[in-house]
Formats: sequence, structure tokens, C-alpha cells
Amino acid sequence: MFKNKSTQRDGFAIDTLIGPDVVIRGDLEFSGGLYVEGRIVGKITAAEGRPASLVLAEQGSVEGEIHAPVVIINGTLAGDVHASERIELAQKARVEGNVHYTVVEMSAGAQLTGRLVHVQAQARVLTVPEGATPITAAKAAKA
Repeated sequence: MFKNKSTQRDGFAIDTLIGPDVVIRGDLEFSGGLYVEGRIVGKITAAEGRPASLVLAEQGSVEGEIHAPVVIINGTLAGDVHASERIELAQKARVEGNVHYTVVEMSAGAQLTGRLVHVQAQARVLTVPEGATPITAAKAAKA
């Protein structure tokens, strides 16, 4: 009756599909492939230590934060996104919020109202060894 196999959509393995007529109000935790054509109002978080990717389709929208290793956005996002591996902002992407990334790909036509924040650069600045001043820590990071 139910399949354990994931399907393909736009070249990505999809385990969970949120259809165009679905509205979810509340936080969502997932693993595997999540494809969103509907609307989510709440925080979306990938399960810790498990592979996960989120695809926000052109007609999909999210109002809230996204935390996932791989994120592909072609719809509308109102909130910050944290992609620990990579993020792709496709041609129809509309993002109002900050994008925290390790690797980013942004297509012509994508719109971002917010900041691009490189995660590794941010971690170096925030990590100051005990007893060191920010200036000596910055010199050590460059060495």
C-alpha cells in the first residue's frame, strides 16, 4: 500500500511532498528530500545527523526560518535560511531574510532582500581563544 521509495522531482529525490493546496501552520522537522509546493508558516528544520534537502518550488512559500544541509529555493521565503552544505537560489526565488551558506549558487532573476553570510567566515570571527583579544585572534586566523 505505502512505498518506502523516494520519487524524483526536478532531478531531486523526494520523500515528502507538500502539495500546492496544503497550508501547514507550525514547525516542521524532516529528513530525506522535502519538496514544498504549498505554504508553510513556521520553522523548518532538518533532523540532526541525517541527510536532508529541501526544495521550495516556484509556487511554494515559507514564512519562517529554514535550517537544512541542502536548500534549493525557487519560490518565496520570508525568513532566514541556514544551509550547512549548499544553497541554490533559482531564477524565480524571492527571499526576504538573511542567507547563511557554505556554498551558494544564485541564478539570474533571483531576488534577495537581506544579507549573504558565509558560515565559515562567521565562525572564524566568532571563535576567540580563551585569553586572546579579538585583534590577536584575527592575526592568528590569517597565519
